[in-house]
Amino acid sequence: MSRMLSLVVFIGLVAAVAFAAGMYMPGAWYAALEKPSWTPPNWLFGPVWAVLYIMIAIAGWLVWQAEGAGRARWLWPVQLALNGLWSPVMFGTHQIGWALVVIIAMWLAIAGFVWASWRPQRIAALLFAPYLVWVSYATALNVALWRMNG
Repeated sequence: MSRMLSLVVFIGLVAAVAFAAGMYMPGAWYAALEKPSWTPPNWLFGPVWAVLYIMIAIAGWLVWQAEGAGRARWLWPVQLALNGLWSPVMFGTHQIGWALVVIIAMWLAIAGFVWASWRPQRIAALLFAPYLVWVSYATALNVALWRMNG
């Protein structure tokens, strides 16, 4: 597969997950939850995720081509699947506790990807750094929502 075609495949995979997750919007249920004062405004999530999804796709593509990136190659789809699962669990089923389980697993997969891709494809690891920071923040927010709303 040509390099550009494989990049398009990775962008397509990430776009499909983003689209599927986007089918589950926060809505009235989320608006009614008690939230910590440091909850970001709803308008911020779209732009942040748009940038992160581009970086996730490029990082996956880079690792796919890198020699010696075996662990990172299987962690990439794991984190993407967990990423796609979080919104339906949180906003679809309104299960804050189970969403917390998903996001912790996602954080572990992202951190594992950064670690596993550091030597074979450092740029991929660095592209995941903002994603890891954002998901760390989102995990803290998920914990707070769980504690405040039981």
